[in-house]
Amino acid sequence: MSSRLSKTLSLFLGVLMSLFGFLKFFQPFHGWFEIQIQQSHLPHEAILAGKLTEILTGVLFLLPWLRRSLTAKTKDQILLVACFILFTQMAAAIYVHLQPGVPASVLPLGIKPPVIPVIVLLLDLLIAIAVWKERRAEKASDMPTQ
Repeated sequence: MSSRLSKTLSLFLGVLMSLFGFLKFFQPFHGWFEIQIQQSHLPHEAILAGKLTEILTGVLFLLPWLRRSLTAKTKDQILLVACFILFTQMAAAIYVHLQPGVPASVLPLGIKPPVIPVIVLLLDLLIAIAVWKERRAEKASDMPTQ
């Protein structure tokens, strides 16, 4: 994957996650998210943690492109951390979508099958794989030849 596509995807996921995390502090999203957590039998603490980590993940996806002073290695490390956090969030979102007690009316776009979390998860994996390959290629080129 080209670095341009990787940058575009990470900017998209950064805006998406920041926006969804922010919106969950306001109605009707706040109420929908509470119902999702409660009906999934997740701990009550997951409500605030979910909101804050979505915003944090969004910021981490945006940070490498907003801070020009970061080294390429640091940018890649930040993106990999963001990818890992987003992977766990989407795994939790898939779990929530699959719970029979969670009504479709409180899920994004009212879609009960975990279509949106799976798509976000796949985009996340595309970025992670691209960054991982780039890091490996840089390491290989840094190795002295004999």
